[in-house]
Amino acid sequence: MSTTEQPGAPAPNHNNQKKIALVNDITGFGRCSVAVQLPVISQLGVQCCVLPTSVLSNHTGFPCYSLQDFTSHMREHIAQWRKLGLKFRGICTGFLGSEEQIAIVSSFIDDFGGPGCIVMVDPVMGDEGRPYGTYTPAMCQRMAELTAKADIITPNLTEACILGDIPYNSAMTCEDAGRLAQALSSAGPARVVITGIEHAGQVSNVCFERGQAPFTVQTAKLGGQRSGTGDVFSAILIADAVNGVPLAESVAKASHFVGDCVQRAIELDLPHTDGLPIEEKLHDLR
Repeated sequence: MSTTEQPGAPAPNHNNQKKIALVNDITGFGRCSVAVQLPVISQLGVQCCVLPTSVLSNHTGFPCYSLQDFTSHMREHIAQWRKLGLKFRGICTGFLGSEEQIAIVSSFIDDFGGPGCIVMVDPVMGDEGRPYGTYTPAMCQRMAELTAKADIITPNLTEACILGDIPYNSAMTCEDAGRLAQALSSAGPARVVITGIEHAGQVSNVCFERGQAPFTVQTAKLGGQRSGTGDVFSAILIADAVNGVPLAESVAKASHFVGDCVQRAIELDLPHTDGLPIEEKLHDLR
């Protein structure tokens, strides 16, 4: 059911609540992207407004899936938000599947970002030392340009090496990762979190905030990779940033919440494709 504004009535103010614009795909099954980010951001007290990049039956880690590309509709979606006068306290981007999508998001940040809006880019480009097969060198360059517009970026080690134009080193120490994070910050983002560095049964998130020394948050490694872990992590970081939570506290919160969810997934014997059972843990997230 919808309501219609009366002709001649004062224009309503749609900006009395904190809002985050979430740019990512909508996946029906597999608990990743918007499916996990929206409830996490909402649980942390911020309204989540979704700009879809695509709609999938389930994520692409399954042997079959259906995908509808939303690229041709994104500009129209943004235009309606502009007509409504929406203002965002945060913008959070996930996987962008083409140069055109990156260009659309770059323009969106130009139009809706600025003072009072924290922009976080998760530069999803690759893993395990190489770009994803669909990510061309030109797309990697466009993504690097997008990260320069961000206040916070959350690359994994592969993506950090691509952005820093250095060879991938799976054995990179946390100290070297801290220096890399600091170098990436010099290109634009004031806060850099290099995620998921694995050593000796530990998972490290190496962080740098401009004007401070790098620091590392470590948790125990539990099982193999699961879909949606990075999405949950980034959702906590952007909501906390909008709420004024210090970076060190936010990264610790996100790391431990993801770890708790992974532990529960193991207890439930969930397939890795099925993501994190956040439904059972959201009540603990504050």
